[in-house]
Amino acid sequence: MRLTRRTFLGSAAATLALPRVGHAAVEELRPSPVNLQILPPDYPTTDVWGYGGMPGPEIRLPQGARLDRRLVNGLAQPTTIHWHGLRLPNAMDGVAGVTQDSVAPGGSFDYGFDLKDAGTYWYHPHDRSYEQVGRGLAGALIVTEADAPEVDRDEALVLQDWRMQPTGEMVEDFGALHDMAHAGRIGNYVTANGQSYIARDLPLHARLRLRLINAASARIMQIVHSGFAGWTVAEDGHPLEAPVALPDVLVLGPGQRVDVIVDVAATGDATAYLGLIEGDSAAVLYEVTPTSAERDAALAAPAPLPPNPLPPLGDLAAARAAEVRIEGGAMGGMTAARADGVERPMQDLVEMGLVWALNGAAGMPDAPIATVSPGETLRMPLINDTAWPHVMHLHGHPFRVIDGDRPAGPWRDSVLVMPDTRTEIAFRAEEPGDWLFHCHMLDHSASGMMHWVKVA
Repeated sequence: MRLTRRTFLGSAAATLALPRVGHAAVEELRPSPVNLQILPPDYPTTDVWGYGGMPGPEIRLPQGARLDRRLVNGLAQPTTIHWHGLRLPNAMDGVAGVTQDSVAPGGSFDYGFDLKDAGTYWYHPHDRSYEQVGRGLAGALIVTEADAPEVDRDEALVLQDWRMQPTGEMVEDFGALHDMAHAGRIGNYVTANGQSYIARDLPLHARLRLRLINAASARIMQIVHSGFAGWTVAEDGHPLEAPVALPDVLVLGPGQRVDVIVDVAATGDATAYLGLIEGDSAAVLYEVTPTSAERDAALAAPAPLPPNPLPPLGDLAAARAAEVRIEGGAMGGMTAARADGVERPMQDLVEMGLVWALNGAAGMPDAPIATVSPGETLRMPLINDTAWPHVMHLHGHPFRVIDGDRPAGPWRDSVLVMPDTRTEIAFRAEEPGDWLFHCHMLDHSASGMMHWVKVA
């Protein structure tokens, strides 16, 4: 694999800002237009949308603390804030038209809830997400453990994907039908923490906890590494039962997160890096030049992170199942679907901007996938009858991939379902309310892949 530095169009290198650990909590989150240096310094600045900067201010609070933030809308269109991956009261979930009214320009909304689970989460709009996230609205939410692992540096990396012109302007084709019907809006430039490439000097054997957040609206990130010895310790915020050796390629779908603990192991003139696969090369995201060692040898392998207080799945053999069939898109066989309660041919659906369906419904249907009681376990077989991968995200409830009657993966809130495959998940219902279930390729959800589960 060929390693390259940042070149503009066609590369995906990124740079990391310094972490904002220990900074004073921000009382307001104010989305608004802002002009920033998104491209490298020798390119013009870009008009983006941000919560004061790019990305939004990192929120870092201890497990068990209360999060209180006021959304003050500085945009010219309505917006909300969704707290991605958290278990929280339904009224705080931030879904326009489902859990709350959208916040009009100039309006405000107060969010407040307790942080039940430690881990890496993020926040973003849930009204016109395909545009608002694509314009830059995203931020990291880190909930720290009381008994955190020993590391020399702990930082969150918010990865964002942009469709840019060399003149510094963003391509203004949000919601294009071609994107909706194919892989979604894939850009030509990737940043981490809103900036371009940066090198970092750290001691040999330094231990880092890197929290990778895929905040892109559609791009599946494939991240490679060299010069690090490391372990994956958490996915979608939740600890693995035991750390596992870092794979050659970390695959993160939109909305997904992974926590890795890595030791700087490069020696001689070599550097350690994380890179994003682009064709036959890996563009540098994060590079460390080792300096003289602060310790004689690497630390021992990390212990598992403390588990979150999640309810057990229960008896999977006795659990009810509700199938979800994914249909539509380019090269798909969907010829009709229900929209607004009416069965419509594909031509009519396309005119309505609907090209995907879940269980034969294009767009948010009146009836849920299932109605479950608090404490009940629901199995959801996901059948992808399309030519495209989809990241299916359930709000408010972590789930596990299952194989037969046993779990086959860690707790998570989003799962990548490949074309022509079947993946089964299961979750234990908790908070009452209407909980969204949708594709986190945000063009796909906007054009039909939106459903819900009722807990009542």
